[in-house]
Amino acid sequence: MKAIMVVGTTSHAGKSLLSAAICRILARRGWRVAPFKGQNMALNSYVTTTGGEIGYAQAVQAWAAGVTPTVDMNPILLKPQGNMTSQVILKGKAVGRVSATDYYEQYFEVGWQAITESLQHLAADFDLLVCEGAGSPAEINLKHRDLTNMRVAKHLNASTLLVVDIDRGGAFAHVVGTLELLEPEERALIRGIVINKFRGQRSLLDSGIQWLEERTGIPVLGVIPWIEEVFPAEDSLDLLERKSHKEQGELEIAVIRLPRISNFTDFDPLEAEPSVLLKYVSPKQELGHPDAVIIPGSKTTIADLLILQRTGMAEAIQQYAAAGGTVLGICGGFQMLGKFLADPEGVEGEAGRFKGLSLLPIQTVITGQKIARQRQVVSNFPQVGLPVAGYEIHQGRSRLVESPDTAPNTYQALFDDSSLGLVDNYQSVWGTYLHGIFDNGAWRRAWLNRLRQQRGLKSLPTGVSNYRKQREMVLNTLAAIVEANLDLTKILPS
Repeated sequence: MKAIMVVGTTSHAGKSLLSAAICRILARRGWRVAPFKGQNMALNSYVTTTGGEIGYAQAVQAWAAGVTPTVDMNPILLKPQGNMTSQVILKGKAVGRVSATDYYEQYFEVGWQAITESLQHLAADFDLLVCEGAGSPAEINLKHRDLTNMRVAKHLNASTLLVVDIDRGGAFAHVVGTLELLEPEERALIRGIVINKFRGQRSLLDSGIQWLEERTGIPVLGVIPWIEEVFPAEDSLDLLERKSHKEQGELEIAVIRLPRISNFTDFDPLEAEPSVLLKYVSPKQELGHPDAVIIPGSKTTIADLLILQRTGMAEAIQQYAAAGGTVLGICGGFQMLGKFLADPEGVEGEAGRFKGLSLLPIQTVITGQKIARQRQVVSNFPQVGLPVAGYEIHQGRSRLVESPDTAPNTYQALFDDSSLGLVDNYQSVWGTYLHGIFDNGAWRRAWLNRLRQQRGLKSLPTGVSNYRKQREMVLNTLAAIVEANLDLTKILPS
C-alpha cells in the first residue's frame, strides 16, 4: 500500500499536527487518504460510530482527511492508569489492564496482528495512508518490541519524514543521533527531515540546514514556523506547555487539572471562545474566584478524587458551590460530584467505597464493563429543546440516591435521557456523562450566557455553528502554513 510515515526525534515534536496537515493537503489534491497510528498511548480518546474507542488525534486526522474515523486508524490504544499500568483498547474495545512489563509479553503478537489486519482493511478503501509514529523510533531498549514506528514503516515501505522540534534546542544533535541509532534498512526509508516550531529569522538557519544535509545525505524538506493555533493535545504534558494567548476575558473558567485528566479536548471550544479565559488549575493551587469550575474526566476517578480531598481542593470546590458558584462535572468529574463511589471489583485499583463531594444526589459503582457510544439527545437546561451530540466513555454507572435531606424535584435531568446528567434547580451544579458537550455551539453559548447573566454581561448570540466549523478553520490554517513550508513532492508516491 502507498504510505507516508511521520516519525519524530522526540515526543511532542509535532507528529500529530504534521500528520493532520498532510492529510488535509493531500485530500485537497484529490487523494483518498486516511490516517494511521498502530499504537497510541493517550488519555484523550474518541468514540467512533460503531462504538469503538480510538485516540482523539486520529479522529482529528480523519476529519482533516475528510473521512469518518474508524478503529482501523488506531487499532491499539493504551490508556495509562497509574502504577505503571494501562488499560488496553484493542480494535476499539477494552480487553484488559496490564503492566508495562507484561504488556509486550501478552500483547505484542496479537497487537502486531491487529495492526496488519487494520492496514489491510484500510488498503481496500484508501489510496494513501499517512502514518504517525510515537515518541522516538530510536529508543534502543525498546526497538525490538516497538509496534508503532519503523516496524510499520518497513512493513509498508513508507516514505518517511523525520520531524524535530527546534524550539526545544539541540535539534541537530537530535536528528543526527536518531539517524545513527536506526538500522541501515530503517534509515534508508527516511526521505526527508522536517524542522518544526521554528521562530526567528529563516536565513540564520540556512548554514545549519546545509551542514545537516551534507552530514546526513538526507534533504531538509521543510521548516515549519511556530504555529499559534491550538491543536488538540494528546496528553496532559501538553497542558503544562500550553500558554493562553489571552491575559483576561469577560468570563474566567477554571478546569481542575487532575493527575489523570482525560478527554480535556472537551474544552478546546471554550478556549476558542473570545470572551472566555480558560485556566487549568492544579489541585495544589488556590482555586480563586472563577465564574465556573469544571471537574473533567479522569482515567482513575477514585484516585483523583482522593487527591482533591488530600490537597484541600475538594473542600475549596464545596465552599465555592455553597457560595453560589457554578460547578460542572464531566464523566469522572460527574461521578466525583456524587455522594459515594464504589469499586467493588477493584477495576481502578484497590476495591472499596469512597465518599464523593456530595454536590449531587448520586452514587456510582465502577464496573469492568465499559460504555462507549455516540449519543444524540435534546437538552432540558439551560435551554429547552437544543439538540446536543457527544459521546460516552465510562466504566461507572450512576443512579439517583433518595435520602431525607434531598427534597423532591431539587434536581432535574439535563437531557431527555436522564441517565446522561443532572442539574440542580438553581442551575449552579451540573453533571454529565457526555463528552464533546461544548462542541455544540448553541448549548455552549446558552451555558455561557447563564454565567454572563450572573456578571451582568450582555448575552452572546446562540445561533452559532458547532465547534467542528471552527476546527475546520484551524485545520485549513494549519494545512496552508505547512503546505507553504514543506516540499511533499520528494516523498509522494507516483
